[in-house]
Amino acid sequence: MPRIIFALVFSLSAMLMLSGCGFLGSSPDDGMATPQAQKAVQAAYSQVGKPYRLGGASPRQGFDCSGLIYWAYKSNGVKVPRRTSDQIRAGYGVSRDDTLPGDIVVFRMGARALHTGMYAGGNSFIHSPRKGSNVRMESLSKPYWSKRLVSIRRVSG
Repeated sequence: MPRIIFALVFSLSAMLMLSGCGFLGSSPDDGMATPQAQKAVQAAYSQVGKPYRLGGASPRQGFDCSGLIYWAYKSNGVKVPRRTSDQIRAGYGVSRDDTLPGDIVVFRMGARALHTGMYAGGNSFIHSPRKGSNVRMESLSKPYWSKRLVSIRRVSG
């Protein structure tokens, strides 16, 4: 009888763990972005079409890449570093498979240059790419971006 009970308990435990319903509970990040992250994505998306401006961090000025992320989160009460070189260390890293809307996607654009955007869901991100262009959405599936992706950072939650 004890062997049967042990086997049942072991089997039930294994099924719960494999189904993601482990005894320890789940992380608040599992499967859904926080309300602040969702609002930050909406704020960034509202700026699609605004011009790139080096050093810009407001709808009135325009945005550089890190300025867009800084502004979108600041508008929703979340502190994020202003500079790209600091955004790559903000929050904590997550894997590509665990990316959620609002995560900062960081790209290596050359030996020393970094570029940031905000993951929007659906394998897309919002960013302010460069002088002469506007804030826009892009696909992480494009080889240009996927091969340059070096970090994903979660800053709210």
